[in-house]
Amino acid sequence: MSLSTPPAIPAGTLAAGPQPALSTPGGLLLRPWEASDAPVFLAAYQDPEIRHWHTRQPRSEDEVRAWFDGYRRAWAQETGASWAVTRGGGEVLGRIALGSMNLDDGVAGCAYWVLPAARKAGVSTRALAAVSDWALGEAGFHRLHLDHSTRNHASCRVAVKAGFRLEGTKRSDAIHSDGRHDMHLHARIRGDEQPA
Repeated sequence: MSLSTPPAIPAGTLAAGPQPALSTPGGLLLRPWEASDAPVFLAAYQDPEIRHWHTRQPRSEDEVRAWFDGYRRAWAQETGASWAVTRGGGEVLGRIALGSMNLDDGVAGCAYWVLPAARKAGVSTRALAAVSDWALGEAGFHRLHLDHSTRNHASCRVAVKAGFRLEGTKRSDAIHSDGRHDMHLHARIRGDEQPA
């Protein structure tokens, strides 16, 4: 007789309610994207830094709104979640997302970017910590992971400050605007010591 292990997060658990809004110390509010955010989202991909590290880019506001529809479907299908990082729910400062959500194993990947005017103010770190605390707590995930180019030192600092330990290097794993890059793999697991 074989014993089956129940899923870490039973199917339907997340989609039973709306995607939550999350707050951080310092007044950031992470909320689902709204159609009115399309212009600022599209403008973000005109920034050279964001364009360099994110090779998939929207070309129009209509395409952005289609992405937002995809984010809503991903929540309903329990495969992903994407939030606008805002100042108190208004001004958009960046994006934070969970993707590749596997409820059976209780794992998901994280991704983020921040607009130039909001950089070097701890916005990414606070947003990543808030999403991680929710995902590893209330949502029931066991492990979160993220990767970034070994040349993206700012993203590495964000990951470490948010409690994601460096686990290794994936050689020649991703394409950026200047070709293939080695990628650092970071992870945070339920029960890890909270970042200071």
